[in-house]
Amino acid sequence: MIEALSRRGILRGMLGGSAVTVGLPLLDCFLNGNGTALASGAPLPVRFGTWFWGLGHTPGRALKIKDGTDYEFLVNCAALAPFKSQINFFTNFNTPTDGEPNIPHDTGHFAGLAGNCPSAYGDIPSPTFDVLISDAIGQASRFRSLEVTASGNPRDSLSARGTGNFNAAEASPFKFYTRLFGPDFADPNKADFKPDPRVMVRQSVLSAVKDEASSFASGLGSADKARMDEYFTSVRQMEQQLNLQMQKPAPAEACKIPASPGENTQIGTEIFTAINTHKIMTQLLVMAVACNQTKVFNMSFSASASQYRKPGDSATNHTLTHEEPVDAALGYQPISDWFATRSMESMATFVDAFAQVREGDGTLLDNCMIFAHTDTNYARLHALDGIPMMSVGKAGGRIKAGLHIAGNGDPVSRVGLTMMQVMGLAVDQWGTRSLKTSKPITEIVA
Repeated sequence: MIEALSRRGILRGMLGGSAVTVGLPLLDCFLNGNGTALASGAPLPVRFGTWFWGLGHTPGRALKIKDGTDYEFLVNCAALAPFKSQINFFTNFNTPTDGEPNIPHDTGHFAGLAGNCPSAYGDIPSPTFDVLISDAIGQASRFRSLEVTASGNPRDSLSARGTGNFNAAEASPFKFYTRLFGPDFADPNKADFKPDPRVMVRQSVLSAVKDEASSFASGLGSADKARMDEYFTSVRQMEQQLNLQMQKPAPAEACKIPASPGENTQIGTEIFTAINTHKIMTQLLVMAVACNQTKVFNMSFSASASQYRKPGDSATNHTLTHEEPVDAALGYQPISDWFATRSMESMATFVDAFAQVREGDGTLLDNCMIFAHTDTNYARLHALDGIPMMSVGKAGGRIKAGLHIAGNGDPVSRVGLTMMQVMGLAVDQWGTRSLKTSKPITEIVA
């Protein structure tokens, strides 16, 4: 039996006669009872990403369905119009909860991301499907995935392997730049390459605690064993990434190392500050993808209960969606609508950044599939049915784009299943209970 364990617990091992330690994740036993082709001939890689914004659209202000699969963007989404040929818009997909409570600003996005409804805040009953995709395609790049937020809060990440095992987001542009292009970065277009001895040490440190890890896990309860399995899956993946850093990276013609944003780049919840942060983070992320540092990425423009506010105003976007009265003449909440439009303008900035990078005979966007999603249909009511979702990019020619797809009440999990299959995962069905589906959206598959 394990006794008197601290949440600061560590695993110890030996490396070259010296002690090394690796920290542990937060476990239940630490808590109380309440707790086309490249130059080498290899095909261009297809990347997967997500882009999230909180609080949805203003009903009737985002999309006009024209004829069957055709559509046009309205006021909220007007900035996306130049990219319509790259965007599929999904409507009328539903989120059955099977008796679980509607956890405001959690149920909507995790049902779509995990194929499973949470039972409480912080509950992630299944891995989000970006994690499943990164397990399949992310091993051959320096970073299995990259998570980024414009909000300034690293907790604003929706990528998770399970409850308590989130992939924290990078929130500082300078720290993100240093992580990507700092001392550990190997320029793929340089002729000379020398492995960094620091990488060798890091790799060995992770290996040094394996035996103690196995012994430690034998005394845990089932929930903590599962969490430790998840944790050491991440550790093994880290070792694989370190192995890659010992090898010369393949050339990447589109790779251009950007300038550092500087240590004093402002971050915060004032909306125009966040928009600028998002723009900087986008530029860094796009070049990280172009330099083949990752094949999977997740960008959170805002939290699900967005705390963004106008300059000089204390009322947040989230508060306004509930407290701002509906204008009798307009028929909607004008300030909340203003925030929704700013979100889509930032999405257009994100899409355009990928479209501006030439790769092969197309663009980086052509070789991506990006899942753009939110947490609610109508934030005023925490509505779960018809949550707006989009796919962006053509996944290297694997999908068609420019279409409107009506879900006709089918479960939202159909979108996730489709994207996993497009990305090459051998998965025939996905989701649980009423979200369980074996029906991909074949209309968009090329």
